[in-house]
Amino acid sequence: MTALRRTTRLEHRLTRPNASLAELDEAVALAVEHQLTTLAVSPWLVRPAARLLARTPVQVATVIGYPHGGQVAAVKAFEASEALEHGATQLDFVLNAGALISADDEAVLQDMLAVVEMAHSALAACGVILRTGPISEELLRRACRIAARAGVGYVVTSSGEESSASSVELARFLHGVIGGQLQLKVAGTFAELDEVVEAVAAGADRISTSFTPRLAAEVQDWLRQAAPASAASRADVGAASR
Repeated sequence: MTALRRTTRLEHRLTRPNASLAELDEAVALAVEHQLTTLAVSPWLVRPAARLLARTPVQVATVIGYPHGGQVAAVKAFEASEALEHGATQLDFVLNAGALISADDEAVLQDMLAVVEMAHSALAACGVILRTGPISEELLRRACRIAARAGVGYVVTSSGEESSASSVELARFLHGVIGGQLQLKVAGTFAELDEVVEAVAAGADRISTSFTPRLAAEVQDWLRQAAPASAASRADVGAASR
């Protein structure tokens, strides 16, 4: 499975409340040097990040309704509009878990649509962060169904502070829930290549973490090695079918 998922996207995460401009410079350099797909930053860092990455293929992502998701939909829509205007091309918004727990699915749907419609109008990618606190598996299933109705492109396991073990466990569950209907971004505190490999094997289409230069290099090397293996596997299957 790991070889088949060679197209997994890598995202460097800098969304801490106290992230500074100096840290942004370091994050941009890391993302560019190691050819990461995306740099996710705090909303106030979107404009400078977009300026620094303008001549590179690295996409700029940010978080909406962060960290708890309890903002009203109009506030999330405004945040999304500002982020897109500042240069973000990917928005991860936090689920309104309180509305979900209250069985107010319509409120959850409208909350999602407030961001999704804004993102789609700018041809930006959009995902929903599902867990920022304890939430049952049944509620997660319901959140995924609503996300699919809203046109969300992918679901995100958490806000990124979860341990690698917890992130992988949740990824396995969510992958079984969403199947191929939505993509899956696994966000967590990954420190070793083996942890990233486990997340990819669990179904991750995207990996989001605070990469170190060492980990970024190791993951890219692993993905490059996996690509030829996957191509060979497809060739073997094709030959066997003829």
